[in-house]
Amino acid sequence: MSTFGGLNTAYTGLVAARQGLDVVGQNIANANTEGYTRQRISTSALGATAPTGIFTQGARVGEGVAMDGIARLASAQLDARVRATAATAGYTAVRANALGSVEDSLNEPGKNGISAKLDEFWAGWQTLSNGTDTAAPAALLLGTAGELLTQISEGYQAVSDEWSNVRSDLNNMVSELNGAATQVAALNVQIRQSLATGGTANELLDQRSALTTTIAALTGASVTEQADGTVTVLVGGNALVSGGTAHQVQVTADSPRVMQDSRDVTLVWADNAGTAVTMDRGEMAGALSLLGEANVSGSGGALAEAAASYNTFATELKATVNDIYKTGFNQDGDDGFEFFSSLDGAPAAQALSIVPKSSADMAVRASATSGAYDGTIADAIAQLGAGFATDVDGAIVSPSTTWSDFVTKTGVLTQTELKSAALASSTASGAANQQLANSSVDLDEENVNLLMFQHAYQGAARMMTAVDEMLDTLINRTGLVGR
Repeated sequence: MSTFGGLNTAYTGLVAARQGLDVVGQNIANANTEGYTRQRISTSALGATAPTGIFTQGARVGEGVAMDGIARLASAQLDARVRATAATAGYTAVRANALGSVEDSLNEPGKNGISAKLDEFWAGWQTLSNGTDTAAPAALLLGTAGELLTQISEGYQAVSDEWSNVRSDLNNMVSELNGAATQVAALNVQIRQSLATGGTANELLDQRSALTTTIAALTGASVTEQADGTVTVLVGGNALVSGGTAHQVQVTADSPRVMQDSRDVTLVWADNAGTAVTMDRGEMAGALSLLGEANVSGSGGALAEAAASYNTFATELKATVNDIYKTGFNQDGDDGFEFFSSLDGAPAAQALSIVPKSSADMAVRASATSGAYDGTIADAIAQLGAGFATDVDGAIVSPSTTWSDFVTKTGVLTQTELKSAALASSTASGAANQQLANSSVDLDEENVNLLMFQHAYQGAARMMTAVDEMLDTLINRTGLVGR
């Protein structure tokens, strides 16, 4: 290497150290920026060119340092784990929140729950059986029955409201997903262009990584990196984002707006409405699992199944009470009356009403000729609460048992989802913490690097000064000795 070549070697050191200082400064400036991934300068040694000519000598030192680029210190494996765990956590969180709301609306166990009001209802019939000649027990029973029907209707409405909330949330998720997909496609284009021209796109990569994590949390999507720097985002095996193209999803145009409709809520691709969007993880999959319609096996959408249980309970309550009450006679000796009636077209849980309005309307005598103290019918209805009544097949019939089974089923399902959500959330948090430990800025490390590049810059500058002095001696002072 010539003496002039030493200047170039020193210059490459200056450039590399200065670039390193710039990168350190960028890291420190973004130490608290959410989603920022720390960066490092990437360098390599420049080897000596092959010697030629008769005056060349053997071994030669290198010619300085080359700036290869600015590396983004992210881990593809950790990023993929964050997306996977976020998808599972999103699914369980949506289900746990909705089912928790339903369980809270039951107010079970407690004095404000339907179980307590049912006990009062059966006790009212028992009291009536002991005092059918007075108006007070009948009036008390009718008041309790009205409160029971109100609680059943309000419980059903709470489930219906939760269904509407989840349905509205699904619309918001669809909008968020479509917006994120559009942004990822736009970033794909920018990143591809930047890398193709030899530039860096680290900050753009950070933005895209955050968006793909959001998409994964919503849909359980998988992300595949391409050779040109773009990513392909797949949902259910179909491309949501491919290069600079983003596909959109939408809720089916004929999907129900209220829970009473009998159709499932589904997602389809906007540019091909005949193709459903399939997903089994993510917040949107959790919402869809809640919004499905009820079925015979009881494995349909959780909210519709809860509403169906309310309707089944209300139907059974009406049927079992009326079956006994119809055999009773009123004060005029007439029979065939109903205690509960239903409005046509309304859900069973919200359709019940009480037929008798006062004690005079009650039909609780066992026969047209029985006396005023006959409490046979009232006592028989009271036995429904004790579980002693049987149907025509001899099976025990009790609306209280039906309600208890529903409360138990709801409680078990809710607790299962809450535990799953807690475990999934813990796993997702652990994955996110590992990602942060790998990619976040460590100010202590950056301070060490700052000193390292500062001294490297100073050393390269001193080297350049020394070479400059050598050249000055060679050019301006050679031949002056002895004059």
